[in-house]
Order: sequence, then structure tokens, then C-alpha cells
Amino acid sequence: MVIVAGHLVVASDQREGYLAGCVRVVEQARSAPGCLDFSITADLVDPGRINVFERWETQADVEAFRGSGPSDDQGAAMLSASVVEYDVAGSRSLT
Repeated sequence: MVIVAGHLVVASDQREGYLAGCVRVVEQARSAPGCLDFSITADLVDPGRINVFERWETQADVEAFRGSGPSDDQGAAMLSASVVEYDVAGSRSLT
């Protein structure tokens, strides 16, 4: 399993527009082969932070989905980003 997690920072007055521009990407990812979960969401505390979380069956699934990255408009809106990919060997349910 592969987990991609982290956050982006945009100007707080641009966050809602940025997220609206991500709706189609989330829809496409969730229907992609190997996608177990995919979300891009507003942070509850920081008005400029956008949280990113993805869970994929394999690295090949991530690479098959991953296009050229954010659009030019999205890339220009990002003030900073900290997103990391993790290879996971196992998991256990907490519920």
C-alpha cells in the first residue's frame, strides 16, 4: 500500500476557489484503479491550509493516475507544499 499525505498552503482568500478546482481530480482519483481513498480538504484551524490524503493499493496505481501534477493556476496559487509518499507494509483497524 502507498499513502500520500501532507498539506498545501494558499492565501486564505483563495482556498475555496482552489478546492473547487480540485473536485474533478478527486472524482477521477476515486474511480481510478487501485485508489482506496483520496481527499483534498480545508483545514479546520488554518484558513490557508489544504490537507492532502491518498491511499493506493500499489505504487504502479499511483504512477498510472498521477499526471503532470497541479494545473498552472493551482501551482501558482500554492505558497508552499509539504506532501510525502509512504510505502506501507501493513495495517490494522482501529475500529
